[in-house]
Amino acid sequence: MITIRPAHKRGMAYFGWLDSRHTFSFGEYFDPNHMGFAALRVINEDKVAPAQGFGTHGHRDMEIISYVLDGALEHKDSIGTGSVIRPGDVQRMSAGTGIMHSEYNASQNDPVHFLQIWILPEKKGIEPSYEQKAFTETEKRGQLRLVGSRNGRDGSITIHQDVDLYATLLHEGETVNHTLDQGRVAWLQVARGAVQLNDQTLTAGDGAAISNESLITLRGTDKDAEVLLFDMAA
Repeated sequence: MITIRPAHKRGMAYFGWLDSRHTFSFGEYFDPNHMGFAALRVINEDKVAPAQGFGTHGHRDMEIISYVLDGALEHKDSIGTGSVIRPGDVQRMSAGTGIMHSEYNASQNDPVHFLQIWILPEKKGIEPSYEQKAFTETEKRGQLRLVGSRNGRDGSITIHQDVDLYATLLHEGETVNHTLDQGRVAWLQVARGAVQLNDQTLTAGDGAAISNESLITLRGTDKDAEVLLFDMAA
């Protein structure tokens, strides 16, 4: 079964410096029918104006992943990490027992466009930590590249939950397949472009909950589609 979450039905927050779209309930946007999916709790598509951002604030007991599409996102936190996240990078911050951090657009001139993803951890009270890895376009072009996993295999970042996170870039006509094992569900998020998921078409910002499907087939229907696929325990 595939259930589409259309981009235009997402929640919205606009503060001048921030334009955000919420796939699931977040902040002042509450929708009891969209509180998350399996361990996936938040997917926010954020666009932040130059030299603006989120001031220092706290998190606890959450796996927070940033995936930059355009621009550069500057990160600082209370465990001493300072970094800039750019397209191709995948960042994971485990909030665990508690962490303070800030996120700012690193550019004085250009906006930054990124996905902020929250995943519920497998247990509470883990030690806060940070990880960031870069994945080339070649690694993702026409194939599903594992960029996050529970055990950090194949050079992926480590996620403290039973989640395999894949990224792919698809030209029009390019196809990738993924087998969904018994007891697993998946969430597909189209970051840009358009794809056909089995027999349904999705465009930028659309998401899809996938269950009771043994085979997932993705075909690019746009010259430059970028997609994230979460394979999770049901």
